[in-house]
Amino acid sequence: MSELKSRITEDMKTAMRGGDKARLGVIRMLQAAIKQREVDERIELDDAAIVAIVEKMIKQRRDSIQQFNDGGRPELAEQEAFEIEQIKDYMPQPLSEEALSAMVEQAIAETGAESAKDMGKVMGWIKPRVAGRADMGALSGRIKARLG
Repeated sequence: MSELKSRITEDMKTAMRGGDKARLGVIRMLQAAIKQREVDERIELDDAAIVAIVEKMIKQRRDSIQQFNDGGRPELAEQEAFEIEQIKDYMPQPLSEEALSAMVEQAIAETGAESAKDMGKVMGWIKPRVAGRADMGALSGRIKARLG
């Protein structure tokens, strides 16, 4: 069993013992998403795959918050924000600005990128190294600015 999956299970037990129903609900939802993917693909997920699920859940909730706010349902937006805060606990530590800049420079150097046409090569090199630790949209913009 992966380290992250074990931590999620332990947190679920702690929430049960502590009677924290709100947190318990969020953890169960996360576990259900993990289990669903494992059953669908007939594999045991590693930490990287679990982080990808967590990222997807956070993105879905951010989209929901926007829609709930636009629809005049602030109480539902607050619930989604609460869920994001609970789920964020399972994301790896984000990279610092200095580390990201260094990684962008290393990616450009190692791929031999010279212009914006080489963006795909750079993103292909960098994406697995920063998965879950950086906003890929912002990172893409940074790379584009550097190559442009």
